[in-house]
Amino acid sequence: MTTTREDDPVALRAAMVASLHAQDVLHCDRVAAALATVPRHEFAPGEPLRKAYDTHTTLVPVRAADGTEISVVSASHIQAIMLEQALIEPGMRVLEVGSGGYNAALIAEMVGPSGQVTTVDIDPIVIERARTCLAATGYERVNVVLADADAGVPEHAPYDRIIVTVGAWDIPPAWLDQLSGTGRIVLPLRFAGISRLIAFDRTGDFLTAADYRLGAFVAMQGDGETSERLVTITDDIGLYLDPQHTPSFDVSALRQALHGPRIDLWAGTEFDMPDELALFLLTNGGEQMVMLHAAQQAIDDGLVEPAVRHGMPVLVRGGSFAYRLKRDSADFGSKFEAGVRAHGPDAAAVGDEFLTLVRQWGGEYFRRNAARIQYHPTGANSTIPAGWKTVKRHGTLTVTWP
Repeated sequence: MTTTREDDPVALRAAMVASLHAQDVLHCDRVAAALATVPRHEFAPGEPLRKAYDTHTTLVPVRAADGTEISVVSASHIQAIMLEQALIEPGMRVLEVGSGGYNAALIAEMVGPSGQVTTVDIDPIVIERARTCLAATGYERVNVVLADADAGVPEHAPYDRIIVTVGAWDIPPAWLDQLSGTGRIVLPLRFAGISRLIAFDRTGDFLTAADYRLGAFVAMQGDGETSERLVTITDDIGLYLDPQHTPSFDVSALRQALHGPRIDLWAGTEFDMPDELALFLLTNGGEQMVMLHAAQQAIDDGLVEPAVRHGMPVLVRGGSFAYRLKRDSADFGSKFEAGVRAHGPDAAAVGDEFLTLVRQWGGEYFRRNAARIQYHPTGANSTIPAGWKTVKRHGTLTVTWP
């Protein structure tokens, strides 16, 4: 029988790597070599080969009793991004927080026989699967640890790199204690109702982001577990915000505004990079700039734009609110024009306020990694810069726009 591309894992791995190159996700030869080597399908038993090597598909979810996903094998494009952010070199010692096996195998390929990889997870089912799959694929040298990762894994520290593959609301002191003096930590950090993949380097007593990208993971469990708040406007629409963020909202007035007349305003600036725009809006719009989320039914009913399904910043002023829009525009070639939709009795005012922010971003910060992100551990001998900040359990996160 002739082996076809559909049932040939080697060919599918090569196609996955080629696809990641084509998507402009993959640039590092060491990451590409690891992805081309490790048999991803062996860490996803029962999944079809084609699905296992799709670049945007998560695999073999572990679910809680209520059906919530608590662990997955991440999509390969996210793993590639994080591994490139980590700048892993041969011989390094690496801690992976949140296991599954496959990513640890990729890291093992990158650090080589002179390096060391430790992977830790709080879930015994996840750890057993990781240990079994790593052994079956020849990566027995990976240290597989069952523990609450909030405390790190001190027995194998210090680490040159810590890669966190769960949604972390804060950076526990243990991770920083176990990070080498020149180490880098890469994690999906949750703040302002969003999540960003951030690569932090030590800068004296605090951390400075070398790079940040869009990305989210299932939330961390154990001592580091924290949940965002949801302010329900209707059964299908709500405001999503950090637990320590406590502005008051006139829910009944917002519900009335949602079903009332609306106005659309246009910025005359190009719309692109919505993740960068969202970060700017959330860190410049004050405490009434939060995340608006909607279920598909609200979109089908025409109450909000389709993009709200995935969440977007909304500026709330009393019983009025505004969020961003886009439309095709010949002025920007094949691109879009940025705009604002506003509802409520003060729609014009809140819409203009939102539009001013959109134009400011479009004129001054229309690029990747325009923000300066820092993390200052509590008690650190560092000066917290002026600008947006959020105080977390173990430190203060700041975002400024130089």
